Amino acid sequence: MGATRDRERAMSPDDLARLWRERANEGDIDGILALYEPGAVTTFLTGASQVGHEEIRAALEKVLANRKPGASTSGEMRPTLIAGDLALTSARIGDTRVTAEVARRQPDGSWLWVLDKPDFLADHE
Repeated sequence: MGATRDRERAMSPDDLARLWRERANEGDIDGILALYEPGAVTTFLTGASQVGHEEIRAALEKVLANRKPGASTSGEMRPTLIAGDLALTSARIGDTRVTAEVARRQPDGSWLWVLDKPDFLADHE
């Protein structure tokens, strides 16, 4: 993993998508990983789940490899649902893509994603 540095923490679930976008635009994979719990599960690559930072890193390297700097967009954020220490975040990107993420409040009051499905509707098309 790269050098540790102080990064802005997501103090609300809504901060996560903004920070993800900013860090993706900078190519900051370590910064993106800092938005996920160590045992988080994502589905960045079609047909497979990535579990934990090591697998998520490998998927992010593939996903971000062909992106131009500044190319990441967050789409239209949907209202966040919060129940205690859990939150459901989502965004509509274009006409066909919907994301769904589950975040958990951390002991320090910040939020990290534990589940991230960037193409929620892809399995149903």
